[in-house]
Amino acid sequence: MARGTVLIADDDTAIRTVLNQALARAGYAPRATGNAATLWRWVQQGEGDVVITDVIMPDENAFDLIPRIKKVRPDLPIIVMSAQNTLMTALTAAEKGAYEYLPKPFDLSEIVAVVGRALSQPGHKPQRAPEQNEGEELPLIGRSPAMQEIYRVLARLTQTDLTVMINGESGTGKELVARVLHDHGKRRGGPFVAINMAAIPRELIESELFGHEKGAFTGAQNRTQGRFEQAEGGTLFLDEIGDMPLEAQTRLLRVLQQGEYTTVGGRTPIKTNVRIIAATHRDLKNQIQLGAFREDLFYRLNVVPLRLPPLRERIDDVGDLVRHFLRQAAREGLGQKSIETAAIERMKGYSWPGNVRELENVVRRLAALNSQDTLTAQMVEMDLADSGPSAPAEAANPKDLSEQVERHLASYFASFGRDLPPPGLYDRVIRQVEQPLLSAALAATRGNQIRAAELLGLNRNTLRSRIKALDIRVFRTPLV
Repeated sequence: MARGTVLIADDDTAIRTVLNQALARAGYAPRATGNAATLWRWVQQGEGDVVITDVIMPDENAFDLIPRIKKVRPDLPIIVMSAQNTLMTALTAAEKGAYEYLPKPFDLSEIVAVVGRALSQPGHKPQRAPEQNEGEELPLIGRSPAMQEIYRVLARLTQTDLTVMINGESGTGKELVARVLHDHGKRRGGPFVAINMAAIPRELIESELFGHEKGAFTGAQNRTQGRFEQAEGGTLFLDEIGDMPLEAQTRLLRVLQQGEYTTVGGRTPIKTNVRIIAATHRDLKNQIQLGAFREDLFYRLNVVPLRLPPLRERIDDVGDLVRHFLRQAAREGLGQKSIETAAIERMKGYSWPGNVRELENVVRRLAALNSQDTLTAQMVEMDLADSGPSAPAEAANPKDLSEQVERHLASYFASFGRDLPPPGLYDRVIRQVEQPLLSAALAATRGNQIRAAELLGLNRNTLRSRIKALDIRVFRTPLV
């Protein structure tokens, strides 16, 4: 006896054939058609336990058909397939009430497993899809397998209110992902508020998060709202959470546990209703071992971990990203540009240590500085050569930098002989040691401030401020 009837709708005969065979071997009873009208008739007649449908069919788009199916058979699981492998396709499938979205080409064993899961639990209730303008730019770009998995996870998460921890290198698009979760989720009608922990002085973080009362500290002349209050009913994005001081971590944990907080200087607890999305480029488990991050807070925030792959792990997306950035550049008045295939291939051969942010800067620079309508491989080669390739491993060896620092220290203190160091030693050591150390790190990374900051164990904003304060020359366009 068959395990269940699976209705298949796809205008590609080959796909219908392989799905028929795979599902029949797995013990299901498949029934296939090449159009939406027949699928709709079968559903109306009460046939089928699961639906597998392509999005684009000759007579109707599946996203128009799914709401009608859900109206007459709300518990019928619908699995959507599509060769249009974009984030918006995955999100729309979820918002229309699809049980699952699978990009083409798909793995047969995976689709059989999804059918099994669909039959073991009730279908999802449809969610109201947000209005979208024709041709609206997608917030995330890429058709690589790595990005397809991100799209599928995001489509599921938008239908929940779960806390998400986004981990990824600088420049991978962590805030873009947070905005997708907000803009396409249950709280899209509320505010989206972002705060970067690395950009706020440690002594002001609690005031920024929770607000303060008049007179709470010197200079507090009025009551000020914190980010929790500003984000009420919406989403609070805590960027670079790994840079949050321990004392602020303790207060944040209390808010997550109790659902309320008090302002700085206040006594009355305030109830809060926000979705928390956190992000970091740091290894928080390592931070826990070092005593720099609370383990209990980590588990409160890490309900759903989401890792964003660096660009070097999805290098096939470079072409789509470049064309996207060229369209953006054209809208900003930098001229309508195309790009040679050879130029794209040259870009694919680069490791992109600054990730998507670095690629965007390169494309914008090429569009602005070249008058030709077509960007060539030679232009790309010259730009990447000027920017400098990824630093060789031996040039970025921390041991080499340590030895340089030791030499500077030895030379500096040797000037004192056996006498006591002079007054103002701290400032002079900072000037004599920090400046060459930062210069050495920037030279080792060919001016890449993101990599230099990671090498030194500094926050990139701190590195930028020290470069400015010490008047260090950087021979490269900053990546951030």
